[in-house]
Amino acid sequence: MQKELASRQPGYLKFDNDSYSWKPDIDYRQQPEKYRVGKGEQGVLICEPYKSEIGRYWRFKSKEIAEQSSATIFGLFEGYLKSGDFAGADMARKYLQMGYTRARRYANYKGGKKYNAQRDYALLERGTGDPEKAESAKIFYRRWKEAESDPVYSAMKKVWKNARG
Repeated sequence: MQKELASRQPGYLKFDNDSYSWKPDIDYRQQPEKYRVGKGEQGVLICEPYKSEIGRYWRFKSKEIAEQSSATIFGLFEGYLKSGDFAGADMARKYLQMGYTRARRYANYKGGKKYNAQRDYALLERGTGDPEKAESAKIFYRRWKEAESDPVYSAMKKVWKNARG
C-alpha cells in the first residue's frame, strides 16, 4: 500500500532543492556558464533575470490572450537569439513549452488540479476542464515547436549541451 501511494504522489512532493541545478540567487545573464538546459521546463520559474523578463507576459486564459502572450514571448526568443544569449532563448522556449503544458492541464482538469491532496493524491477526473484552454494550448504548442526547430537555436543548444549540460 505504501509503495502504491508513493507512485501516485506527484513528483513535486519529493523535490530536492539542494540537488536542483538551477538556483534563485544566480544572475544567469551575468554568469551564463552556470545555466543548464535540463529537461523540459526545468528552471523556468527560477532563472533570473529571465524569469522576470519573460514571466510577466506568460498568459493563457483565452485564445486571444494566448496568441498575444506567445507572440510576445516568441519575440523575446528571437531577440535573445539575435544577441547571442542562449540562456535567454532557451528560457523563452521553456515558457512557450510551459504555456502548452499548463494550458493542457487546465483543459484536462477543472481548475488545473490533477491530484486530490485530501484523498492521498488520487487522480481527479480527466475531461472536466475548460475547453478554451485547449485552444490556448494549440497556440503555445505551435510557437514552442517553431522555437525548438529554429536552426540557430538548435545549433546553439547542441553546442551548449555538449559543453555545459
